Amino acid sequence: MNSKINIAIDGHSSCGKGTLAKNIAKELGYLFIDSGAMYRAVTLYLLNEGITLEELQEDPAILGNIKIEFEYNSEKKFYETYLNDVNVEDEIRNMRVSRFVSPVSTIKVVRDYLVKKQQEMGKNKGVVMDGRDIGTVVFPDAELKIFMTASSEVRAKRRYEELSKKGIHINYQEVLHNIRERDQMDSTRRESPLKKAEDAITLDNSSMTKNEQAKISLQWAKGVIAAMTET
Repeated sequence: MNSKINIAIDGHSSCGKGTLAKNIAKELGYLFIDSGAMYRAVTLYLLNEGITLEELQEDPAILGNIKIEFEYNSEKKFYETYLNDVNVEDEIRNMRVSRFVSPVSTIKVVRDYLVKKQQEMGKNKGVVMDGRDIGTVVFPDAELKIFMTASSEVRAKRRYEELSKKGIHINYQEVLHNIRERDQMDSTRRESPLKKAEDAITLDNSSMTKNEQAKISLQWAKGVIAAMTET
């Protein structure tokens, strides 16, 4: 019997979904998949190729030119995103991509294409995936669903500090504006809007450390796994 489970982590932008998902995956020996990075990689490809959203919708076959993979960097100890065999982990996190990723993620052909790929990745279980619609659309039958949230100010501060450490000079108010704008777009878009799954556990990490978040989430995961093993 396969005792592995799929873990879906959803929530607002910049609330630490990726960090938590990576920590859980590492602890359990699971595969970590950053669904947000996949949308960012598609966005980067479109920007670099000068392809408009209208052109993409007229010719969805364009998506067939995109190959997205995740490779573990043992030196940095985290998974990095590769777009057509090129490491784009830093490039997909910059503000150029951040400004356009929400409009790209609202396009049905993009969502259908990536959701199908994500579901294929999780068919054998043992996956931790974070995003906006993992527990509601990608893995509606995930054994553990976590919905993360934090105030927009806290999230903007974290994002600002993250970008500053990478040497990316950006104004805090611009980061805050971008986060609030993304919240609005993610929650009101027609295709797979951001919402909490009915059976998800809420994790408000506004005043929690990364270790505290990881500890309680691992307790939840191990509890689910133990319950499955007993049955």
